[in-house]
Amino acid sequence: MKQGIHPENYRLVAFKDMSNEDVFLSKSTADTKETIEVDGVEYPLVKLEISRTSHPFYTGKSKLIDTAGRIDKFKNKYAKFKKEDKKEEKSEE
Repeated sequence: MKQGIHPENYRLVAFKDMSNEDVFLSKSTADTKETIEVDGVEYPLVKLEISRTSHPFYTGKSKLIDTAGRIDKFKNKYAKFKKEDKKEEKSEE
């Protein structure tokens, strides 16, 4: 290998999937301020939102969105406005 062309900070880094707390080690040059201890050794930490252990394509599981619950929350939140409108309509008659 040629000398002086590779980054100085190429080292083992711990990547942590925040959705399922899975940690794996890989080499990287990513700058980090946090560290984590894995098997008694301290590594720089890079936090990930999704990885191979939580991605639906690799796991075969898809996350279901509770649309009915979301709709109910919306209706409950704005139900008070709907009731006021009905009261106004009744008072006008």
